[in-house]
Amino acid sequence: MLETSARLLRLLSLLQAHRDWSGADLADRLGVTPRTVRRDVDKLRVLGYPVHAHPGTGGGYQLGAGAELPPLLLDDEEAVAVAVGLRTAAGHGVEGIGETSVRALAKLEQVLPSRLRRRVSALGAFTVPMLRGPETSTVDPGVLTELAGACRDSERLRFDYRDHGGSATRRTVEPHRLVCTERRWYLVGWDVDRADWRTFRADRITLTPPHGPRFEPRPAPAEDLAAYVSRGVSSSVYAVRAVVRLRVPIERAAERVSPSWGVLEAVDEHSSLLRTGAASLDVLVIHVMLIGLDFEVVEPPELTEAIRTARDRLTRALG
Repeated sequence: MLETSARLLRLLSLLQAHRDWSGADLADRLGVTPRTVRRDVDKLRVLGYPVHAHPGTGGGYQLGAGAELPPLLLDDEEAVAVAVGLRTAAGHGVEGIGETSVRALAKLEQVLPSRLRRRVSALGAFTVPMLRGPETSTVDPGVLTELAGACRDSERLRFDYRDHGGSATRRTVEPHRLVCTERRWYLVGWDVDRADWRTFRADRITLTPPHGPRFEPRPAPAEDLAAYVSRGVSSSVYAVRAVVRLRVPIERAAERVSPSWGVLEAVDEHSSLLRTGAASLDVLVIHVMLIGLDFEVVEPPELTEAIRTARDRLTRALG
């Protein structure tokens, strides 16, 4: 049997790793009686950890939010992962995340064991970040956490949403998941008024609490939500859409095509398909050319004509 102090740490680790625990499950994991679990829970409460107990058949223990942030228990790999994530968080579409990450990293490195601090410091010392320029469409971290909480708790949201043209609409949504790309965050949810799934850019959302009521989660609109959002933001929203065969395998194509540019599909070991879109044929020509790979147009035929027109114009410019 574990000593009391070690058992408390183990109990706290279990409560942080899982949303709900029954008393019997905790007792079994710790090798003690349910009565001992109840006493240990009381000791955690004295230390400031808000452990909630729910009686009954479906009851159990849950670690809740308190007035202060208590210490977290992280194993070695978790601590390194958090430190690396904080180091690379700047410039990824979240407003103010750079400064906040530096403060959090300083606190974390102060308490890291020397063996882990050396690993994290080496990564920072011998890594040169190559980040994009400043992002103008950043999202408030508070909005992200509020959206994530609503997804977790299956709580209906009401918010104002600005579309691509700047027009604002009022939405009532059952949130399902957040999907992030290199520079943007998207909310996938069921639009109650339109009775259909929709994808919303998080930086265009203005939340209007209170939220609720709770809802019964629906089956996801797709098994691969990342591909679902990629289709929506790279082709479905545009007036002109195209399918292009790239003369490289999908692994090489993925090195040049980001999820926001289009959706890739493997054809064989020598080629892949790209489904993409743009506001006009002329823009689409430039869009495909910038990929920098040999290709052929599958559809629409109008894109082939637009490419011929661009070729003739370039030929005249060279002449």
